[in-house]
Amino acid sequence: MAEKALVAVIMAGGSGMRFWPLSTADRPKQFLTLFGDRTLLQHSYDRLAGIVAPECILVLTNQAFVGIVNDQLPEVPEQNIVGEPMMRDTAAAVTLGAVVCRRLFGNPVMAVLTADHFISPVRRFQEVLGSAAECARQTGAFYTIGIATRRAATGYGYLETGKRLEPDGTVQHFQLMRFKEKPDLPTAEQYHADERFYWNSGMFVWTVDAILSEVQAYLPIHAERLFPLGKQFGTSEWPEALRQAFSTLPRISIDFGIMEKAKNIRMVKGDFDWDDVGSWTALDRFLSPDLHGNRARGVLNASSAENNLIFCEDPSETVAVLGVRDLIVVRSGERTLVMKRSQAEALKQLVARMLDPK
Repeated sequence: MAEKALVAVIMAGGSGMRFWPLSTADRPKQFLTLFGDRTLLQHSYDRLAGIVAPECILVLTNQAFVGIVNDQLPEVPEQNIVGEPMMRDTAAAVTLGAVVCRRLFGNPVMAVLTADHFISPVRRFQEVLGSAAECARQTGAFYTIGIATRRAATGYGYLETGKRLEPDGTVQHFQLMRFKEKPDLPTAEQYHADERFYWNSGMFVWTVDAILSEVQAYLPIHAERLFPLGKQFGTSEWPEALRQAFSTLPRISIDFGIMEKAKNIRMVKGDFDWDDVGSWTALDRFLSPDLHGNRARGVLNASSAENNLIFCEDPSETVAVLGVRDLIVVRSGERTLVMKRSQAEALKQLVARMLDPK
C-alpha cells in the first residue's frame, strides 16, 4: 500500500430540502445542476483537478445515492464511493471516511470537503487547501478553512481566531480559539464587525492518524463501532457490518464531537468567493437581472414585476408574472413553489411537514 500525500473526502449525504421542488428525497441538492452545465457534486470534484488524483478521492453519501454518484463521477473508482446505511451526522461520516482512508492509503493528509458549495476562483482555493495540507502534515495540527464575513449572516456558524501565525506564502494562518454556533442577528452583527470572526465553511484538513486519535479520545463509541470496519472494507462482510455499526451510533456533529474539544486547531483564511448555496436566493449571483431586477432561468414574461426569481428545471418552460415583487417561483415537473423571498430560509420546515404531515 503506497501512502498518498493528499486524499480528499467529499461529503455528499445532505437532503437539501431548501431547494424543493427541484431537490427531493431521491435527488437532493448536491446532484442538481443549478448553475453552469455541471452539478454541485461535479463542481466539487472539478475543483480538485491537478492536486488530487481521482483514485485518491472518496465520496461519502447515503446508500441510496451511490448509483447517482457513480453516474456523475465515473472517474472515481466504485470502491471509493461509500454509502452510509443511515444518517448519523458528520462525526460518523468523517470517522468512516478516515477509517477507509487508512485502509486504502495509510496516513495521508485528509481534506474533508463539501459537495454543495460554490467556490471561485478554483486556483486560489487550491492554494489555500494546499497550504493547510502541508502544514497539517508538518505540525499534526487540525485545520479548518474560514471565510471572511460579507454580511451579518444568521445561517452560518462562526470561527473566532486568535494569534496570526507565521505566514505560509500568501495564505494567512491563525490559531483558532473557538467555534461559535449560528447566532441571532444582533450577535451576527457583532461578529461581522469584528475582524477576528470568520464564517465556518465546514471544510477541514488533518492527517488520518490525527483525526482517528481524537475520535478515540472524545468519541469512544464511534471508535469502538467504526474502527474495526477497516478490516472488512471491500469484502462481502462490509455491507452488513457497516449497517450494524451505524445503527448503534449516536447522532453528533464533527464540530461538537471533536473540533470544540481538540487542542491544536488552526484556521487558514479562505480568501476566495464562497457560498454554501443554502437557499434559492443564493442563485441571484448566477442569474443576470433584467431592468426591474427579475432573474430567471426559463422563458420569463414579466409586467409590473420587480425583484422576482424564476427558476424552471426545463429552461424551455414559460412563466408569466404580473404585478408582483420579491417572489421566488420554481417549476419542476408536476411541482411548483411560490413564496416570498423573505421566507426562503423557512422552506425547510414546510417541506418537512409535507414529508411527515403527522
